[in-house]
Amino acid sequence: MGKEYGYARISRQKQKIERQITNISRAYPNAKIFEEVFTGRKIEGRKEFNRLLKIVKPGDTIIFDSLSRMSRNADEGEKLYFELYEKKIELVFLKEPYINTATYRESIKQSVEKTGDEIADIYIEATNRVFKLIAKRQIRLAFEQAEKEVEDLRQRTREGLMEARANNKQIGGVKGATYKIKKKEDAKLLIRTHAKTLGGSLKDKEVMKLANLSEKTYYKYKKEVEEEIKKEQEVI
Repeated sequence: MGKEYGYARISRQKQKIERQITNISRAYPNAKIFEEVFTGRKIEGRKEFNRLLKIVKPGDTIIFDSLSRMSRNADEGEKLYFELYEKKIELVFLKEPYINTATYRESIKQSVEKTGDEIADIYIEATNRVFKLIAKRQIRLAFEQAEKEVEDLRQRTREGLMEARANNKQIGGVKGATYKIKKKEDAKLLIRTHAKTLGGSLKDKEVMKLANLSEKTYYKYKKEVEEEIKKEQEVI
């Protein structure tokens, strides 16, 4: 029986990786988990992931919390998936079990078992080709969706910043300046941009004053922003 390895990745230091590790450990208690912080969609540059790829052997299993942890680049993800499959390395995606390599292998096995011995060799070869084409398309779509989620998130961020500039909002903050908040979304964008606990440079009281918000309203909006960021981080 092969060894089990888990791989967990976050894009920024302030994100939390514990959820991924917990999910992997719960499903595979004996898995040795590799973890790292890496920003970007490329596999190149991920030291821990590449270290894992060098030690994994035929019969071993790599577990990911989701497909996006393996790759958010459709071309690279598809290529690596089938390279590992051909090496008889199992891939498990806890949130997308329909593209686990075991699911793919089982589909081929069941189809082959329905044939007679006389045409088994020909059928096996043909079946492998057909199922690989079907699975390849399905896997490709999954990686493309992961890639699209990143692009959508980046586009929303760009649009938010463009809207802020169009409404004459100060990006970065100036001491003593205030914003004319026209709507709730403007206030939340301001909090997301400047709050120190969210990666900005201003304390809560400073952002509160800058946005001209009451303490109660400020913390209400900030909580909503934190929840939105958490959801976004789950797909990054």
